Amino acid sequence: MNSRLLRLTGAATAVYGLAVARWPVLLAAPSGLTATDGSLPDSTAACLRPLAFRDAACGLAMAFAPDESALRAATLVRIASDLGDAALLATALPERRHRVMAVAVSVGWGALSVAGLLGGGRRPRGGST
Repeated sequence: MNSRLLRLTGAATAVYGLAVARWPVLLAAPSGLTATDGSLPDSTAACLRPLAFRDAACGLAMAFAPDESALRAATLVRIASDLGDAALLATALPERRHRVMAVAVSVGWGALSVAGLLGGGRRPRGGST
């Protein structure tokens, strides 16, 4: 397990989640969920904020996990969320280009977390092999 990668991924996830919770248009615009004038309907913002808070919570759990077991559990929740997002957004977004981008981003973040789980940590310099 590469704990450093997982904690950095968690921190990035938390920051993004909190930003989207505050400004849902950050997620809505690239997903094609804004109105034609670029505005964000209140109902769309209300639907996106729980996803943003979920990402913030998963990210904080990863960033501040007290041990490897807790970090692994938080990361598995994050991966499941990413895969769930990919499955849902693959069919729910209005245009094909938005669906493709959303799936790529969701699977990409999930893959980064999988890489962190499967990867080894950094080896100390000068140590024996």
